[in-house]
Amino acid sequence: MKKSRLLTIALAGVLGFLLSSFTALAHGADRGEAKATIGNANVSIDYGRPELKGRDMLKMMPVGGVWRIGADAATTIKSNVDLDFGGTRVAKGEHILLTRLAEPGKWSLVVSSKGAFQYEPSAKLAEVPIEMQEGKDSVELLTITLTSKDGRGVIEIAWGTSRLTASFAPAK
Repeated sequence: MKKSRLLTIALAGVLGFLLSSFTALAHGADRGEAKATIGNANVSIDYGRPELKGRDMLKMMPVGGVWRIGADAATTIKSNVDLDFGGTRVAKGEHILLTRLAEPGKWSLVVSSKGAFQYEPSAKLAEVPIEMQEGKDSVELLTITLTSKDGRGVIEIAWGTSRLTASFAPAK
């Protein structure tokens, strides 16, 4: 009796673990992280890496809406010093990155205190234009790179053949 009870509990535990693992794999995208030192700022971006699966997600974006870059959890930017996005100072710490399609072909990067589903204009901490280019090769998994160039941080979002680029600097 005792052995069968222990076996039942053990099997239930293993089954629970397996179900939660499969659910996470089925729903969750891989996470990515981009890191760079820009001047005196240590900056990192954490993001979900969804797959295109034959879709053109950028063409599906509604004009005027904000987009949660990546998948599942919000894409965040973290810095140990204040940052300057287009003349707007953003306090050190962790903030959410979103994109906005203002009109076809005209994108901006939004630094926010709220995610895309809770977003409201008062949550916007800063907004800078994004330059959009077409790349040669298609990138299946959304990829964000963060580099330092001439004292500025450069964020590139690559997905499919689209390359969205924005920049910021450590605040002075």
